[in-house]
Amino acid sequence: MNLSLLDPFQSDFPEVIEEYLEHGFTKCIAFNRRGTLLAAGGTGGTCVIWDFDTRGVATELQNKDCCAVITSVSWSKCGHRLLAAATDKSLTLWDIAQGAKIASVTLQQTALHARLHPGSASPTLCLACPMSSAPLLVDFATGMTYVLPVSPLKAQDAVHHGRNKTNDGTVLYSPAAASFNKRGDLIYVGNSKGEILIIETETRQVQSIVQVPGGAVIRQIVFSRSGQYLLLNSNDRVIRVFENLLPRDKARTALAELVNTLGGGNTLENLKLRGCQCLTLTKDFQDAVNRMHWKAACFNGDGEFVVGASASKGEHKIHIWNRKFGQLARILEGPKEGLADLAWHPTRPIVASVSMSGVVFLWAKDYTENWSAFAPDFQELEENEEYVEREDEFDMMPDTDKVKPARVDEDEEVDIMTTEKVAAYSDSDDSQDGLYFLPTTPLPDTPEQQNPTMQSSDVPSKEQNSSPSESERSPLVDEDEKANPSEPSHCQVLESLAEGEIGPNGRGKRKRKLSEKAAEYQAEKGRKSTKKSRVSTPRQKIESTGLSTVHTDYEDFAVDPPSSKGKFSVQHEFEDIETNDGNEI
Repeated sequence: MNLSLLDPFQSDFPEVIEEYLEHGFTKCIAFNRRGTLLAAGGTGGTCVIWDFDTRGVATELQNKDCCAVITSVSWSKCGHRLLAAATDKSLTLWDIAQGAKIASVTLQQTALHARLHPGSASPTLCLACPMSSAPLLVDFATGMTYVLPVSPLKAQDAVHHGRNKTNDGTVLYSPAAASFNKRGDLIYVGNSKGEILIIETETRQVQSIVQVPGGAVIRQIVFSRSGQYLLLNSNDRVIRVFENLLPRDKARTALAELVNTLGGGNTLENLKLRGCQCLTLTKDFQDAVNRMHWKAACFNGDGEFVVGASASKGEHKIHIWNRKFGQLARILEGPKEGLADLAWHPTRPIVASVSMSGVVFLWAKDYTENWSAFAPDFQELEENEEYVEREDEFDMMPDTDKVKPARVDEDEEVDIMTTEKVAAYSDSDDSQDGLYFLPTTPLPDTPEQQNPTMQSSDVPSKEQNSSPSESERSPLVDEDEKANPSEPSHCQVLESLAEGEIGPNGRGKRKRKLSEKAAEYQAEKGRKSTKKSRVSTPRQKIESTGLSTVHTDYEDFAVDPPSSKGKFSVQHEFEDIETNDGNEI
């Protein structure tokens, strides 16, 4: 994609449904870093990888040990691995290129969200958010599972008061959301009291706390692609955007310096004081009219827009806001069914939404042709106009009269080896060893089975019929010729065909010779007709044999029926019949 040719004055958000993807029953989706592959988790433990450029299925990952519904999928940084969480409490790590399962871990509860560590090309560390417990840090290499804290108080200092509650009402193991930062050295955890806990990944210790206005339960935490902004989806029906004040690189080191600067230990007041230096609230978004909950929310590729999917079961609505000004840019309305998941393409204004029926809808821009954008002096005409050329427009001018423009950079060397970085990608995403496309294996075409009786569509000529090869002759015909040498041969019958006697398949009709019983029946029929009236000799269709056409209950080109069985109906074509009184029948 050539980003320099994009129109800067066009809107950067989708408008209409461009296409839909359907392969099984989809529950969740996720794009890779470049947006060339789309992972879709479905039923039966199946993950389908779509080639987003061709809109075709690139590969399908089937876990033989899992038949449950996939709840969440997550790509690794370079796209070589995929993490899938299922309702049977399993976490599965896949190798995309090989289509093989690397490792699998079974948790105590079903994970609603799962994310791979973004700081490694081949990660073995992931973050899982179960339904009703604290977030977990899972290491596939060692098989260890670590429970992350959801409260600043230590477990040994807390006094339990039924159902895992402390003396201040904090639920130690409540549903919580969690996410890695840009490099994966810090983990941001949201608890049921509306607090964001910033935890070191290596030590799993709480370093600071940020209090969210409203104090509602935090359901989702999403970082922008650049890591500069943080999005929170809470139960109070408000989507809040925070600005990350910590640097993108070496955020853990910067946080440690902040702890040393402020000092005072890990008391609750000091933790909140450090949190004010880490995150700051910029905007909040909500539907002020309908006050709806949000099923999912995310940023667009460059973080300029915030998108939220409605949680209403009977409507497919997507709200898009401008992050900087907080204005509602567009409301996308789809089919009359609820939304299950949502994802924005990393580099293009395309939104993929999953409906409750398992279909993935692709929302894109409604492009209009603007021919005046090709050249500054290009004019788009409403109707055809007659062009009057100038008198000297096509005159031949000698080379001496032409003034050649001076080129200052004639001696400048052109660098064709250096690759310029694309502004749409950050430094960490611009990796050379990423897996962005999957090779496809073409299926061989199955040869069409030709009917041996339909070898040619052309009408055979008499010359071709008069000299058939020995392989085309039926063995039954040869036996009949040997048994009845007086009867006309198969070749003689073919030679006697009239030009108009062509079958529906383009071949000449085969005239079957009579058996002894049929010949006797025909002779008897002829004698009876002679006694009743004076008739002329029947006009025979095959003059060489002197036999009339016999139609049997068998199909054309079938084997002659046995003489003792079979039903025959003899049909003659007669001339005009006249009786003795001269009347014409």
